[in-house]
Amino acid sequence: MRHRNAGFKLGRNTSHRRALLRNLVTSIIIEDRVETTVAKAKAVRPHVEKMITLGKKGDLHSRRQALSFLMTDKAVARLFDTVAPRYGDRQGGYLRIVRVGFQQGDGAEKAVIELLGAEKQLEVKRQKRDEIKAKKRKELEDQLEAQKKEAEEKGGEEAA
Repeated sequence: MRHRNAGFKLGRNTSHRRALLRNLVTSIIIEDRVETTVAKAKAVRPHVEKMITLGKKGDLHSRRQALSFLMTDKAVARLFDTVAPRYGDRQGGYLRIVRVGFQQGDGAEKAVIELLGAEKQLEVKRQKRDEIKAKKRKELEDQLEAQKKEAEEKGGEEAA
């Protein structure tokens, strides 16, 4: 029986597990959405919720506590400036875990863990990404047309 055995070991030693969870929390705060296994998603949820609660407090001590856990200053800035104010009136439950299928190699169940209310930001990111792709595609097409014209001109000069 598993009496008084709380937490997830994730098949790792303590330092490796702590590093994994810190990296996942940092990625979720920066990206709003991460795809991982269900076990890791369930293990990281309390850590992300604690970070958002620290962000909602907003004082210097909370910022230093977040800095000691998160991996980058960029993540801390985003947590306190963007993510935490989004949940000002919400009393917990900041994440959604959605199961999305199975991993190719070992068949582990995959899940997407995302911050609630991030759909708008993700849609904006998706639109920007599509615009950049369209711009690059247009530039490549223009380059190909220019190369075809040069080839035709060279072909015409050689024939003459």
